[in-house]
Amino acid sequence: MSNRLPPLNPLRAFEATARRGSVSAAARELNVTHGAISHQIKALEESLNAVLFERGGKRLKLTSQGALLLPAVTQAFGEIAAATALMKRPATSGELTVTCVPALLSFWLIPRLSSFTEQYPDVRLTLIASNDTDQLHSPAVDICILYGDGNWPDVWSRLWSNLRLFPIASPTLVNSRPLRSVRDLSDHVIYHGDDGREWNTWLTAADAKDLVRGRQHFMSDARLSTEAALHGQGIALGDTITASNLIAKGELIVPFDLTVPANDAFYVACRHELRAAPIARVFIDWFFASLEADSLPEPQTSARTLLRGRNPQASYQPVSSPGRRLAGQAQKRKSRA
Repeated sequence: MSNRLPPLNPLRAFEATARRGSVSAAARELNVTHGAISHQIKALEESLNAVLFERGGKRLKLTSQGALLLPAVTQAFGEIAAATALMKRPATSGELTVTCVPALLSFWLIPRLSSFTEQYPDVRLTLIASNDTDQLHSPAVDICILYGDGNWPDVWSRLWSNLRLFPIASPTLVNSRPLRSVRDLSDHVIYHGDDGREWNTWLTAADAKDLVRGRQHFMSDARLSTEAALHGQGIALGDTITASNLIAKGELIVPFDLTVPANDAFYVACRHELRAAPIARVFIDWFFASLEADSLPEPQTSARTLLRGRNPQASYQPVSSPGRRLAGQAQKRKSRA
């Protein structure tokens, strides 16, 4: 038995004629003459030594042998069309795994994720809450959004945003246990999103380094300490990126007008070979563009507790209206883990 396939053009003519029910319709679809289609079908029948159509009626009908051939031809052309479509799809399709600092992932990235999905519907994301720099060299991870100093050898990295820190609390908590001055923090539970250094920085700037501390809890990251503040469990440190929308919605308030710069910043990083991949490039470009386009509200001081610290790096800002932008503007915004 010969494995030689029939010629392609006669098969196309046969499939189109069988599907459309007439030679004329097939000719219009394939943009050839009526005679060309008839010639191709005759050539295919001679090649196969079989009659494929019953002739004589207004609409062509398949013979039993033509009915046997048609499903195989239709499936073959369908598979060829599908493969061709895949070849022509943009390179910005497929799967992308991104690790992100937990607080930024929950409070900033996820609320904006629909924008990326609308622009790149063929990209399927796997998002992992992590600030582990070891993931930079993991073959299972494509892009890392990290909070740190940006000093990671042998990888591509770019500063995304700096941040400033300030205390945050739920309105319910402050209404039941006011914060009239920084000394009143002694009466509240303090929540840390790190080992305590960030609160030490803020208290030093507030001339309250010697503050007698009450109860304190330490969390693995700022997302958890922020959630504790949201639930009215105590006072946490927020920042100008991850806490901004929660403040704008009134879910959190800023009891003091003092902000301090964080020690580290947000960076986007990945292996050098992945930076050139189109699917990674579109996500990174979107991530930076989203920050530039973002109009973050300025944290509004909600209590009469204006501080007069002495640290020259601390920022003292008056009570502001919700419509003002955060200090530092988009190119100087700061963020943290």
